[in-house]
Amino acid sequence: MSLVKIFSVSSRVRAGGASSLVSRHVQYSTEAKTEKVYPPKEPGYMYVNAVDPNMTMKALSDRAAQTMFWTELARGFAVTLAHIFKEPATINYPFEKGPLSPRFRGEHALRRYPSGEERCIACKLCEAICPAQAITIEAEERQDGSRRTTRYDIDMTKCIYCGFCQEACPVDAIVEGPNFEFSTETHEELLYNKEKLLSNGDKWESEIASNIRADHLYR
Repeated sequence: MSLVKIFSVSSRVRAGGASSLVSRHVQYSTEAKTEKVYPPKEPGYMYVNAVDPNMTMKALSDRAAQTMFWTELARGFAVTLAHIFKEPATINYPFEKGPLSPRFRGEHALRRYPSGEERCIACKLCEAICPAQAITIEAEERQDGSRRTTRYDIDMTKCIYCGFCQEACPVDAIVEGPNFEFSTETHEELLYNKEKLLSNGDKWESEIASNIRADHLYR
């Protein structure tokens, strides 16, 4: 290789290196001068880190007024007064009770016909459909040929209050009434027999009948 070619190649290498150095220097200086915006305005992302407070005169004066005059306390007091006068006060339970939906599923009850005859015909559909297997029924045929239960037990500690028994009953005999205050101290008190369920039905019959009438369009 001649000296002319060697000189031209070395000149191009030096020129290329110098130009790359200059371009990198310009790039770094441009990035250094570019002002970065925080939080970054990227669509689809939310900036969750702490944002530096605004240092304008208006912002500084607002923060100073909030600190000296407790304006947050006044705003909170105004919101409290608005809630007091616009919304009903808290219910004083148990002396006051809120409304219940006609579909509320509470304590179980066995209903009677207006004549006093019990409705249950011992079809055992409620026992078959109960997913918790909480219902136990025994039945026999009467002298007039009708079929009635001799045993109707519900283990309320197993019941999941799904309402399947009430939906499966063809004569609206077993229902879940509006009573939700039936807590006990012992497990045995939650083992309901037929007499207990019939007494519940006699006690809550007016409410149960009105709930069934109110919900008859959806059954």
